[in-house]
Amino acid sequence: MKTVRSYPRSEPRRVGNGLIIGSMVLSLCILSLIRGKSQDLSDRSRRLVSIGEDDEGNRVLLDELREAKRPMCAETNRRSDVCEASGDVRVRGSSQTIFVSPDLTNQEWKMKPYARKHDQRALANVKEWTVKPVSGQTPLPACTDNHTVPAVVFSIGGYAGNLFHDFTDVLVPLFLTARRFRGEVQFVVADARAWWLSKFSPVLRKLSNYEIVDADADEDAVRCFPTVVAGLTFHKELGVDSTKSPTGYSMADFQAMLREAYGLEREAADVADDKWDIRRKPRLLIISRKVSRVFLNERGMSDMAMSLGFDVRVADPDVATDIGKFARLVNSADVLIGVHGSGLANIVFLPRGAVFIQVVPIGKLDWLTKNTFENPSLEMELKYLSYQIQADESTLSDQYPKDHPVFTDPQSIHRKGWDELSRVYLENQNLKPHLSRLRLTLLEALNILPHGRAMAQ
Repeated sequence: MKTVRSYPRSEPRRVGNGLIIGSMVLSLCILSLIRGKSQDLSDRSRRLVSIGEDDEGNRVLLDELREAKRPMCAETNRRSDVCEASGDVRVRGSSQTIFVSPDLTNQEWKMKPYARKHDQRALANVKEWTVKPVSGQTPLPACTDNHTVPAVVFSIGGYAGNLFHDFTDVLVPLFLTARRFRGEVQFVVADARAWWLSKFSPVLRKLSNYEIVDADADEDAVRCFPTVVAGLTFHKELGVDSTKSPTGYSMADFQAMLREAYGLEREAADVADDKWDIRRKPRLLIISRKVSRVFLNERGMSDMAMSLGFDVRVADPDVATDIGKFARLVNSADVLIGVHGSGLANIVFLPRGAVFIQVVPIGKLDWLTKNTFENPSLEMELKYLSYQIQADESTLSDQYPKDHPVFTDPQSIHRKGWDELSRVYLENQNLKPHLSRLRLTLLEALNILPHGRAMAQ
């Protein structure tokens, strides 16, 4: 202090003025740079609009802009929310909490990591998770396990166990979310069921190189990750929209992954050059049901198909079915036929170019059968045929008079809600297709196939 006071009075003024002037010059320079960068960004953005995204540099800039504006939690579709955080991210599965630094967000998010967010019946079986920013006063919980790879947190609650929902709600969305990590990703599974994890373990192992963490059984562990993705990206029923995938994945890529996971031999239903393969009878697989929408004349259907030259197999998949073994059976088929229901999700294992015949019960259900299996089958490059059940082929004709709204005004049943629609048209209807009508559909399928054409020559 004495040394400072010994300076002449004019010296401090010169130092202070110099600092002030220097600060002003520096501020002007920074402001100029900011304005210049802002103007440059604005100009480049306008250029993007004017010339599109074809230029590689423009695509990089556009990606940067999107990244900068992307919120930590976003809706990927009306069916799913996904939160992604990078940095110091910590997961305590036992309390369904993901802790993040306040530098990432100051907003707390609550979500259920299952791709059916507006279906309260499904969500009743899914625990809620919290993405929680930790303030400076409350430090992040200490890590008990440090991981060097990202984590994906998802639930197998909901309708898991129904094969259609296994694929639509979990496996396809998981592929979309995790495939980009090329196996270097840790799955943290909520609402885990051991039998489900075992059943689909070949797929899970194809997507992750690490043992699964059962979040509910993880006690007080706090797992620290460089990145955590909570929730799964959803595009559409049993399908992939490659235009929405940053990596350009398609349903064909998902099926290729399934073939690798289950060791399926046939990518396509085309015949080989081997003359013995050309002579092989085309295989027809009938998906059987035992509870509802049952084929009452299954034996007659099988005999008629064999008379046309098909090698016929009949199979009844259920929850306990070895999915690997069943996948290989489906992959061996050239034609698959079945009534609308979860078992038709097995079409994911069919080879490209195979024929898929969906039997549609009465009840004006085309909107349902189209969204769940017809549209997806076309994306899988299958040949789709529909067999529409008539009133006299349905057991509903034994339960209701011909002039009942069940037949004359199905929309009146639809307006009563899903539960009533399902009760009438799905749960209480069995089928007995006219063999003469069905024969025409099978002949059409036969004519589509290379084997069928070879047999006719």
